[in-house]
This record gives sequence, C-alpha cells and structure tokens, in this order.
Amino acid sequence: MSDAGARRAARAIDALRRGWPFSVAGPDGTLDLLAVESARDAALAEFSSRDMLLSGERAVTLKLTNQRAAATPGPVRLADAADTVAAALAIADPALDLANPLKGPFRTLATRGERAAAAAMTMARHAGLLPAFFVREAAGEAETCCSVDDVAALLDPARLEIAARARLPVAASESAEIVAFRSPEEASDHVALVIGQRDANPPVVRLHSECLTGDVLGSLKCDCGPQLHAALHAMADAPWGVLLYLRQEGRGIGLVNKLRAYALQDQGYDTVDANLRLGFPVEARDFAIAGRMLELLNVPRIRLMTNNPEKVARLEKEGVEVIERIPLTLPTNKYNEQYLATKRDRTGHQL
Repeated sequence: MSDAGARRAARAIDALRRGWPFSVAGPDGTLDLLAVESARDAALAEFSSRDMLLSGERAVTLKLTNQRAAATPGPVRLADAADTVAAALAIADPALDLANPLKGPFRTLATRGERAAAAAMTMARHAGLLPAFFVREAAGEAETCCSVDDVAALLDPARLEIAARARLPVAASESAEIVAFRSPEEASDHVALVIGQRDANPPVVRLHSECLTGDVLGSLKCDCGPQLHAALHAMADAPWGVLLYLRQEGRGIGLVNKLRAYALQDQGYDTVDANLRLGFPVEARDFAIAGRMLELLNVPRIRLMTNNPEKVARLEKEGVEVIERIPLTLPTNKYNEQYLATKRDRTGHQL
C-alpha cells in the first residue's frame, strides 16, 4: 500500500476534523462528505446538500433499517434530512435524543457508494467524531480527496515501526524498558513496556487500551487503572512480561465519544447500548496493531493476561501463538459493578 495513498487519507481525516468537505472514492461510487459534528452552517450552505449519512448502528437506534439489515448494519443515507448543523446534530447525537424525541419521518436512499460510506465511518471514528455526515454525489474534483484503498493504507498495521526505546524504571520494575511504535502518517503512538529479563520462556503479555479516565484520573467507573497496575506487578513476579499500551481509547471510539457514552450510561444505558446509540460497533479496536508490535519485538509466543477470550482469538488470527490465558481478577466497587456485569453478560468476559 502506497505512502502517497496514506498521506491522502491523513489529509482527508484532517479536513474531516476541521469541518471541511472532502471526498472518498470507492469501486461503487464516490461521495462528497462534510462531518456533521465539525461543520458550520456557512460551510453547509456552500456544500449545498441536506442529505445525511449515518452509521448503521445509529440507523438501527432510529429504526431506519429492517430486521435483516440490523443484523449487519451498514451506513444509511437520509434524503433531505436537515438544513442546519443543529438539526443534523439532533439526529446524529444521542445525547440530544431526550430533548428531540420526535425525529422524522425520514426517507432513506441508496448510499450510491457503499464502500466509500463505510470508509467514511471508519475515518470519523479515527477522528474521534460522531459517525454522521452531510453527503452528496461527487461534484467534480474535491479539494481534499482519498479512496477506500488510501484509508486502508493509512491504517495498515504493517506500516508500524519502532520509533524509540529507552530504559524506564517503574514502580513494578526498576529495570523496565519502554518501546514506542509509530507509523509515518498516523498520529497515535503506541508503546510497549518490557518488564524483567527476557529469556526463552513466552512472556506474560497484557493488551491494555488507553483509558485516560481510569489510568490517569483514577475513575471508579471502570477497572482499567487497577488492571494496568496489577498486570505490571504480575509481570514482575514472572520471568518477564510485555505490556502493550494501545492508543485506542474507549474500545476504539476515542475519548470524547467515550465521555458521551458515559453520559448515556447516566441515562440508564449499559456500555454496549451506549456505544450502539452513538453509532459505533461494540468493539472497534484493531488488535492487528498488537500483533504487529509483538512481531517487531520478536515475540511469537505469549501467555496472555486477559478475561476476554475474544482477545485470544483475535491475536491468534494475527499469527500470535497464545499458549495460555491468564485471568486477571480484581474487586468491584459500587460504580463499576454494572459495567463489569455488562462485560460478563454481553461481551463474553470471563469474570
């Protein structure tokens, strides 16, 4: 996959975040797009389209897909849906559902570019924005454009390389080493912390997705911070271990969208339904990144510390041999009991 294509996709995501129009080309059609969350009315007037493109998950919440489509939802296009950014946000943002309970009726259209529409939803998630756009068929050469292949090139884990490494004494191990990973165009840097002295034994490995609220601020709504520190101390008691710290906040939906999910949880939705109402899949993380990090560290066989059997399956799909799953059990509190019960009952965690 080409460097030029990855650069085009990076520029398009930058335009998306800034509220500028861009286009995505696919084999079944090209779409001009303007992100609802970052748009301004002046830009919308110039864009000159009232049609909206929503993710399949958000469309299911709004009862815009039939039962078969709801099983494997894809992006849905609404005809003449909104003529202002505020009206579009009332459709796209579930935090506004209580204030705007009566939506529609809407008329749906063929997307006229399903592959491009799907790529746009991926781009919105990587930009940390709601998966909702104003949309029109391509009207000539856009100032910023990319293809679905360009987006795939930008997000290809094979582009990840080791950028830096250094000794980093930590509370769990004074001899720890930190290794940073970066791809040329992607903004997120992932890191690994190697604990103990490497030997011929498979290391204890923990995949830990970034959680600012839990890891840094000590949030009681999740168990991320305690899991992180318990894993590091468990690795220190083993011959050696590797913590993979993945910059995929909120199971891959980003910090701002995770906080939106928290607000929905305060309205009574569990973490799964909150993500779906926002328009995201329940699991949006890319575990191929972890596989690539282990490849670069020359770690083909591991003992995986996780309560999530899906992580085992996803890593094995990436060619990593998981010889053992090690559970990680911690006490609950009154704030995260429901969260952990949801992980157990709805996402298959073995707690």
